[in-house]
Amino acid sequence: MDTLPTTTTKSDRRWRSKPLQSSKPSLVMAFFSCLAWLYVAGRLWQDAENRMLLSNLLKLNSAQRPRVLTVEDKLAVLGCKDLERRIVEAEMELTLAKSQGYLKNQLPHSGSSSSGKKLLAVIGVYTGFGSRLKRNVFRGSWMPRGDALKKLEERGVVIRFVIGRSANRGDSLDRNIDEENSSTKDFLILDGHEEAQEEIPKKAKFFFSTAVQKWDAEFYVKVDDNINLDLEGLIGLLERRRGQDSAYVGCMKSGDVITEEGKQWYEPDWWKFGDEKSYFRHASGSLFILSKNLAQYININSASLKMYAHDDTSVGSWMMGLQATYIDDNRLCCSSIKQDKVCSVA
Repeated sequence: MDTLPTTTTKSDRRWRSKPLQSSKPSLVMAFFSCLAWLYVAGRLWQDAENRMLLSNLLKLNSAQRPRVLTVEDKLAVLGCKDLERRIVEAEMELTLAKSQGYLKNQLPHSGSSSSGKKLLAVIGVYTGFGSRLKRNVFRGSWMPRGDALKKLEERGVVIRFVIGRSANRGDSLDRNIDEENSSTKDFLILDGHEEAQEEIPKKAKFFFSTAVQKWDAEFYVKVDDNINLDLEGLIGLLERRRGQDSAYVGCMKSGDVITEEGKQWYEPDWWKFGDEKSYFRHASGSLFILSKNLAQYININSASLKMYAHDDTSVGSWMMGLQATYIDDNRLCCSSIKQDKVCSVA
């Protein structure tokens, strides 16, 4: 039986050709996917190599770089683990020494009398460039001159006129003082102080600081240049207080703070004294006495001590922060009419 020829219809041919046409985009996509995968894999491999290289470099540098040492490490290396403790102890000892009157570059018993005995007192009489007549009056009355001044120093009492330098250093004012001093030898010249009315509060700092470095004495006395002294009475007063530390002796007073500019005794820092506008307790500026350790305190802390418009209130403010013993002695009230006082207004 003959087989009849098979006739392929048009629809059958379309059905068979579809898989061939749809496979081409798939192959293209697969090809590009492979390329993308190879690219990504290559980048990842390269990044991994870079990270490994950087890691190795960091390890190498860290091995070669010196380690940062702490303070304890350094002390351990030096074998000085207790150095910090020693420093703290040294600072405590230095603070204690300062509080007891230690002075840098001061020789023991400097300025003592020829017998080696500690001086009783250094008396500083404030003076100015135009006060030569007053000085001559004092030299002819209560203040010894020449050999008598030296004999008084052998008894343990030093007296000096206290003056600073001219604003125009080396001018005729300075030369006149130098010439007078070369003849009388009774000046304490404060080279670092400018002699002027508005600078008087600073003069107290310079006087006590200089005197305590130059002479080793029990007491340091400040006297105004308008005061006459009963010198033997003052020496007797000081002798009875010999050995007394932290003594702040004078005619103690207080008073109103002058707030109006232009008036006598005007205080620019009046607002610091409270609503009552009254000064704290302090010794009158005419004459007051400090024991050695208080004078040493001024010397050590002179750079940071606050000054007010007047020297007596300035010194009084410095004493407020200390354990000073305030001694109100009526014999040092120079303007009073008491019979047993040791000073009077000239």
